[in-house]
Amino acid sequence: MTVKVTVFRWAGAWGPFRVRVPCGECALTVEVVEDVLSKELHGVPVAFEIHDWLSVWWKPLLRGGWHAPIVSVNGRVVSQGRALNRGVLVEAVITAHAGSTTLDGSHVFGRSGCPLCEQARVMLAEAALEYEYHDVVCAPSDLYEMLTRVKPLIGASTPITLPQVFLSGAYVGGAQELQEKLNRR
Repeated sequence: MTVKVTVFRWAGAWGPFRVRVPCGECALTVEVVEDVLSKELHGVPVAFEIHDWLSVWWKPLLRGGWHAPIVSVNGRVVSQGRALNRGVLVEAVITAHAGSTTLDGSHVFGRSGCPLCEQARVMLAEAALEYEYHDVVCAPSDLYEMLTRVKPLIGASTPITLPQVFLSGAYVGGAQELQEKLNRR
């Protein structure tokens, strides 16, 4: 599923009103979106649109957006009234994408220096299972994908530990659950 990112910038015209002075925060927001799309969300299908707020002011207003720059992801306002925080955009896009797609293959979400994460990687290597490793500290998009996929399975109030393992797209859990799944004691 393609995630739709829309920026409504302070520009445009409505009746006799015309905005001719460019908004610095709006221009910065557009640059942040473009940079995030090229560097942090390169594997996620995203459609990016820019609209002049004054020309279509009622569209974001219906969703609670009234102060440009307004950024929405799949129609949900995620930021308005200031330059965009790139982490907010990454989280919103990954959450929308991961919530509407399945996870194929085997994956380990972990972090460098985590002994249980390393244990899970060793178990998978010994079982000759191919997997993709995601360092949730180094890659914010991996962190948000893990949170979006795991929290609904374990409950909102249950803390997430590392590693989090998926085998052939099915959720396994942590290192202990992986050990049980692989029949290792």
